[in-house]
Amino acid sequence: MKHLLLGATAAVGMLAAVSASAGTLEDVRKAGELKCVVSTGLTGFAYTDASGEWKGFDADFCRATAIAVLGDASKVKFVPSTGKTRFTILNSKEGDVLWRNSTWTFVRDVDVKLSFVGVNYYDGQGFMVPSSLGVKSAKELDGASVCIQTGTTTELNLADYFRSNNIKYEAVPIETNDEARTNYLAGRCDVYTTDASGLAATRATFEKPGDHVVLPEIISKEPLGPATRHGDDQWADIIRWVLNVTIIAEELGVTQANVAEMSKGTNNPEINRLLGSEGDMGAMLGLDKDYAAKIIAGIGNYGEVFDRNIGPSTPIALERGLNALWNKGGLIYAPPYH
Repeated sequence: MKHLLLGATAAVGMLAAVSASAGTLEDVRKAGELKCVVSTGLTGFAYTDASGEWKGFDADFCRATAIAVLGDASKVKFVPSTGKTRFTILNSKEGDVLWRNSTWTFVRDVDVKLSFVGVNYYDGQGFMVPSSLGVKSAKELDGASVCIQTGTTTELNLADYFRSNNIKYEAVPIETNDEARTNYLAGRCDVYTTDASGLAATRATFEKPGDHVVLPEIISKEPLGPATRHGDDQWADIIRWVLNVTIIAEELGVTQANVAEMSKGTNNPEINRLLGSEGDMGAMLGLDKDYAAKIIAGIGNYGEVFDRNIGPSTPIALERGLNALWNKGGLIYAPPYH
């Protein structure tokens, strides 16, 4: 009887876990839309164009998620958030997933109770100054006023870096990238500091980008990636593999242009599993067997998403660098698809 009771208790626990893990997926399908938490506006990553349509690197991953769970890239409700509000919005269930240039840290992972499920952009904090200042290094910024977004890792990084180098500064707190841009261009701060990708994105919007320089120092490591709430394992798995299948597709040479043809079957078993012509990996996530093929058809592979939104041929002009595939000298890596 003792063993039977223990078994029953374990079974109840397992059923509770399954029920909890299915929550967000069921909620999203019931609502018929995905609430995707993004920035308030960062060119190249998540921003609205002249017609009010959301575009960018992070916005495309929001659409990829909607494709996976709802079969329709248009069924996304973009939820703008500041550095201060983004995690509260997610944890209060005003958002279903965070695809917003947010750094994976110990405190956020453990104390804020987020599940970071991967890295879609490896970054680091830098500094931008007007060329007219003649500054060549961040170590020459003693006494400078610095625009910095509140509620971000950049606050602590800045304090640590200046303290360790015995440099004094005056913080000019701002909440959004647009506010930082306005204050910086108006001369209310000498320096703008944020992730290097954010500096490049902001600089690209200036009327005279050449009048501003990004200093050589990178003072932190900033692994940016998607996050979900704690306690929803199935949903975390879905977001993790939405990202991973785009990476695997690039590695295997699957693109928007050839995915339809490859979905008919190839001599590569991993491609067949990925695109659903062999086996049913999607069922393990509660998704269609060809969910990955639909994602690639909708937004492309990781490299295509990168190049289209922030790559060398865009105004942002970011090189792949650390964000090249692991077999091309970078850090972008996904587990095997089997």
